[in-house]
Amino acid sequence: MRLYLRTIGERWRALLVLLGCSVIEGVPAFATGWLVERAVSEGFQQGRVAFGIGVLGVLLALFGVGALGSLLVFSRLGSVVEPLRDVLAGAVVRGVLGVRALPRCRIGEPDVPGILLRIEDVRQATGRLLGEIRGLVVTGVAAMAGLFVFAWQLALIVVVPVLLSSVIVVLSMPRSLARQQDLALAQERAERSAADVFAGMRDVVSCGAEASAAAGVCADVDRSERAAIAVARMAAVRAVAVGFGLLVPLLGVGFVAPGMVAEGRLTQGAAFGVLCYLVLGVLPAFNGLATTSGTTGKLFTALRGLGGGGKPDPLPAGSVAPGHAGISLRGVTFRWGPDAEPIVEGLSLDLVPGDRLTVVGESGLGKSTFAALLTGQLEPQRGRVLLGGEPVSRIAPAERHRIVGYLPSEPYLFAGSVRENLTVSSLSAGSVTDGQLLVSVAAVGAGEVVERLGGLSGEVGHRNRGLSVADAQLLALARLYASPAKVVVLDEATSCLTAEAEARAERAFAARGGTLVVMTSGPGPSPRQGRVLVLGTEPKHHADIRTQDAEIPARDAEMRIRAHDSDEPEVEHPIPRQARGRGERETRPASAHADRVAGTDVPLGKQP
Repeated sequence: MRLYLRTIGERWRALLVLLGCSVIEGVPAFATGWLVERAVSEGFQQGRVAFGIGVLGVLLALFGVGALGSLLVFSRLGSVVEPLRDVLAGAVVRGVLGVRALPRCRIGEPDVPGILLRIEDVRQATGRLLGEIRGLVVTGVAAMAGLFVFAWQLALIVVVPVLLSSVIVVLSMPRSLARQQDLALAQERAERSAADVFAGMRDVVSCGAEASAAAGVCADVDRSERAAIAVARMAAVRAVAVGFGLLVPLLGVGFVAPGMVAEGRLTQGAAFGVLCYLVLGVLPAFNGLATTSGTTGKLFTALRGLGGGGKPDPLPAGSVAPGHAGISLRGVTFRWGPDAEPIVEGLSLDLVPGDRLTVVGESGLGKSTFAALLTGQLEPQRGRVLLGGEPVSRIAPAERHRIVGYLPSEPYLFAGSVRENLTVSSLSAGSVTDGQLLVSVAAVGAGEVVERLGGLSGEVGHRNRGLSVADAQLLALARLYASPAKVVVLDEATSCLTAEAEARAERAFAARGGTLVVMTSGPGPSPRQGRVLVLGTEPKHHADIRTQDAEIPARDAEMRIRAHDSDEPEVEHPIPRQARGRGERETRPASAHADRVAGTDVPLGKQP
């Protein structure tokens, strides 16, 4: 709320312009009754029809002036409303980026769309307050002022009921806002509950929990219904108050005015003028303000929704510089939610500079989660992730980003030159020559793509127009190759490349030096060097990792890391006793933290 008010206040010049335009807009409402009285009393009643028509023509011209004022208001409205949206969006983004570890997004969760909708609600409500409702206020105040100047005797009959109704509406506003807030929260909870059930429908059916799931959703829907009824009741109270403020002034003027005309205290023209002030100014403005009070509630609800989460915990302001580029995991356990199966459990692993690790697993088994743990994007519930012997959270972000490079399967490219896309990181921009960029492009096999775009000065279109996903992956690989990163994590970053192109890119990064971690859904086009970590709950067919004949039940497996002095990959994978050759010796785990698991159904990649 403070940010909202501060942002509005910073546009005080634009607000002054709106105020000046509002004065112009209120001129016809102020002069309506007086001009009608002149037209009737000095024109039509005296037989001077031309004079009366001329006065009404002046009134018509004043309405044109008021329309011009309204036009000026709406033409200047964007200078206040649009910056407000930008500021709120920026504040929300900064808040999200400041969260230590974001919850995993699931299909159906309205978090991000809900934030965007709230920002848009704030923008629309502010625009309506400064546009439509401001106009009603100007019209009502101008008409009331004209009524006091023109016929103060009748003004009290109008003002008192309107003020009483306004007091009732204002006093009901806090409760109305609270009810609208409850309704918004109840609707969001019902949407989230239904989305969760539909997203996990197979699990619900397999567990026989249809009745329980339906009961939970129905309870949230009932709660939303009760909140909507409470909002409707407050609207009914407001409608009664508005009706009182609209009818009593009309009845009062209709009852008192004839007597005053008969006594000579009020002319017939003045009575017409008072009615014009009421019908064209005061009452429409009051009715509009009362019935549009929901806009104020919508604004407050949206602002509370944006700020309801409080200030996020800031990222640790790490300032430690790691001693080297080695990564170590010590007893790491991570799961998405307290009741979820762990992605990794008690995992310990050492990656020294020059190591190569291939993480194999089907989609959805946690490869990206494992990559996020390695790169410090997520923090484990138990255990530690060390970079250069220091906890990742204690390392300065700039230093961590310089050492660790991460590339997902859907790389980010923006509209700009190829050179800008390859040097987008502030760590590499200005420190990499065109020659080095071309070497990087050639190393990963992106030369044809760059040549097709027109070289380093060629343009990458909006939303990668003209580029396939494979082309975008090659450009992103070249960008990462040119970076100073000593630890490279490729999270299925070659998923759309051909087998030959994938092998070439991986060979390039292997020859580049440093630590290489590759996430993949399969063993790959060619045998990979180094260690292989298999994620899953049961062994699968992987010719490169010794299970060639049949799937082997996990309950008969042993968790180990096979170490070899040759170039054969080291494999972290259950190796059943039956699968070992007669002359094959049983090797000890390469890591002192890799324990033997036998006779238990332990997911691969986990250690108890």
